[in-house]
Amino acid sequence: MSAQNDTPATMRWMIYGANGYTGELIAREAARRELAPVLAGRNRESVEALARELGLEARAFGLEDASALAGQIQGHSLVLNCAGPFSATAAPMIEACLRAGAHYLDITGEIAVFELAQSLNGRAQQAGVVLCPGVGFDVIPTDCVAAALKAALPDATHLALGFDSRSGFSPGTAKTSVEGLAQGGKVRRDGRIIGVPLAYKVRRIDFGDGEKEAMTIPWGDVSTAYHTTGIPNIEVFIPGSPGMIANAKRANHIRPLLGISWVQKLIKARIARTVKGPSEEKRAQMPTFVWGEAVNARGESRTARIRTANGYSLTITGSLAVVEYLMKHQPAGGAYTPARLVGADLVTNLPESGPLQIV
Repeated sequence: MSAQNDTPATMRWMIYGANGYTGELIAREAARRELAPVLAGRNRESVEALARELGLEARAFGLEDASALAGQIQGHSLVLNCAGPFSATAAPMIEACLRAGAHYLDITGEIAVFELAQSLNGRAQQAGVVLCPGVGFDVIPTDCVAAALKAALPDATHLALGFDSRSGFSPGTAKTSVEGLAQGGKVRRDGRIIGVPLAYKVRRIDFGDGEKEAMTIPWGDVSTAYHTTGIPNIEVFIPGSPGMIANAKRANHIRPLLGISWVQKLIKARIARTVKGPSEEKRAQMPTFVWGEAVNARGESRTARIRTANGYSLTITGSLAVVEYLMKHQPAGGAYTPARLVGADLVTNLPESGPLQIV
């Protein structure tokens, strides 16, 4: 069934990776809102246990067989993929969604996934399928800031974005970060994504909670902000202590080791055993400060700031806001960023978000 033919009342949708840290949080909130997702994942026992508790349907399947996977998706209007690392799960799930006529959303921050989605824009248009990765904290707030800055300074040539968040990692985010260390830094120069060292650039930034030393990171906006704004030069920053920045610079010397398969497996296995993700109490105590700066060729600049909920809390409400948007609207098929799909005001409409201020 094509996603374009469904109405909100009949829309059948799926959360894949519902048994993971973030997937479960989203599933619980979706159940509370009576959105009735089908819960799915590899681990039958944990998926079915969660589904029984929430009174929802469960499915258990892996992503290895493309034809079988498309069959599992068939009849669903939308899939929200919460199973990271998305370097392993996004490509097969996007392919299955294109074959099955289901919209694809995920909560990645991985540049390669965003670029993959954009490369499939033509197929998505033909299929009438929306491909919109990054509908969580990665990258809703920064994408909306980018869109707002483009509107405020239409001839901007350089864009810097960043956020100050101290929420800790979930297992999936930690595993993705390990992969990112091995790949090094990324920025966009003259419209192209290029590799740079980790902590390639360091500068002092007031994200909204006082000025701090900050370093560049290979965040998803290096891809998405370009597709949202067309600004050809993009960097993304996070604050870091002197020790953290020094460690990032030192990691450049051991990056070849971090890329070895067995080293990755060893580190990820340890993460699976030891990283649990922040508690609800901890999330509630830790808001996030998001910042952006646009500059044009004449040196004119605009600066944007917004305070939002904790990153994981925003991922819950942000992803479901996009799900509910697609339940109520029928956008043309294609590859989107969150701000292009829903609008630059998406972040300000989420719980605990303050106003987006531009000076």
